[in-house]
Amino acid sequence: MKVAIIGAGPAGITAAYVLAKHGVALDVFEAGSTVGGMSRTIRLWDQSVDLGPHRFFSKSKMVNDLWLEILGNDYLTVRRLTRILYKEKFFAYPLSPSNALKNIGLVQAVICLSYYFKESVMPTRLDGSFESWVTHRFGKRLYEIFFKPYSEKLWGIPCSALDADFASQRIKKLSLSEALKEVFCKARFKEHRTMIDQFSYPCKGTGYLYQCMAGAVEKNGGTIFYNRLVDRVNVTAGRAHSLTFSDGRISGGYDLIISTMPLTQLVVGLSDVPGEVKEAAGALRFRNTILVYLKIDSVDLFPDQWIYVQSPEFRTGRITNFRNWVPQLYGEEKSSILAMEFWCNDEDALWKDPDQDLIDLASRELRQMGFKNAAILDGHVERIRRSYPVYNLGYKENIKVVRDHLDKITGLMVIGRGGAFKYNNQDHSIFMGLQAAANIVHGERNNLWDINTDYDDYQETGTSANN
Repeated sequence: MKVAIIGAGPAGITAAYVLAKHGVALDVFEAGSTVGGMSRTIRLWDQSVDLGPHRFFSKSKMVNDLWLEILGNDYLTVRRLTRILYKEKFFAYPLSPSNALKNIGLVQAVICLSYYFKESVMPTRLDGSFESWVTHRFGKRLYEIFFKPYSEKLWGIPCSALDADFASQRIKKLSLSEALKEVFCKARFKEHRTMIDQFSYPCKGTGYLYQCMAGAVEKNGGTIFYNRLVDRVNVTAGRAHSLTFSDGRISGGYDLIISTMPLTQLVVGLSDVPGEVKEAAGALRFRNTILVYLKIDSVDLFPDQWIYVQSPEFRTGRITNFRNWVPQLYGEEKSSILAMEFWCNDEDALWKDPDQDLIDLASRELRQMGFKNAAILDGHVERIRRSYPVYNLGYKENIKVVRDHLDKITGLMVIGRGGAFKYNNQDHSIFMGLQAAANIVHGERNNLWDINTDYDDYQETGTSANN
């Protein structure tokens, strides 16, 4: 058997690692210059940083065992602190209603509670949208303060057009009634399963895990080609067999092709795709990320690993402080590196702005948030296309049309965040890679499409790797 893998992000390189270990002949084609995808680590100003925050924990024994197999003891357990910045105040994250009600003040707290109790009498009609789901659960005012601004920054669409799947996957399933018991009855607040208070992290950055995998792939006979952008997967008589690259070259003779390239791009590059499948794929959207790194002349800016910026007056949605992960990232350096995240679409002016304009924007917003004392020494910009699959209303119907077509093609698997159009964390993508490899090596019949359909059940009861 000979296998081709498109993309060396967490899903693709994990599948390659397992297949190579079992002696399967394989080629990995990575469009970039290194492995890790969105979880790669880069060097800046004599320090190591990731593309945003990438913590690791999982309830899957398979995933945890793989982590330990590759890293051994070359990782640390980090105590997590993450908060929400709103109106110059910090709120607990995941959101604690008692903390939130206390911080917003008595008047706003009364308004929030009145809207919450109104939902028990006149509940919001659930129409499948993120807006109706959150309003029904928390009340209109809490939705407007804590959920609407950040979500619309991230996705670039009104929350009324965002599918409730995002809420069920990514919002802490707390009950406001439990929070009120905490406040008024001194009952112990039930910590929701998403409240993981520690996580594992490689000493050399998240990308080190995937660099180790890549080394093992090559040691076991696999080949990794860098800067090789796949243009299309070639299919004849219903079987995928070769790849055509952006420069026109072709690589073939494959019994199986595993694709982690964006699902929309995969469909565009296939031949003989029915019109309704093209239309469904065309309706799927990805969101881009711009990361602006700022080198700050300070080692004590704030204690969080990252902060969510809810305030709608700021375009920044999240700030990562790499000084608060593990000391190996910064070594002897006496400065901190912040990553300011902005989200946009291809057609947005922000995506096309010069680097210096983006650095100026990030610097200005950091000052406006109250971080005025430390000098900003330098800046750097990273642009990531198609980083978030957008769960707009109707996306599931479009995915089903695409999935039904791809399932008819022999010798083709799709995995990963972009490949399967799923809002994966890195451990979900690792799990996808493991399951894909098990299907090949052991003849298992894991349904790769179904991984991460229930985010909460799969992952958020998880542990850090050493637990």
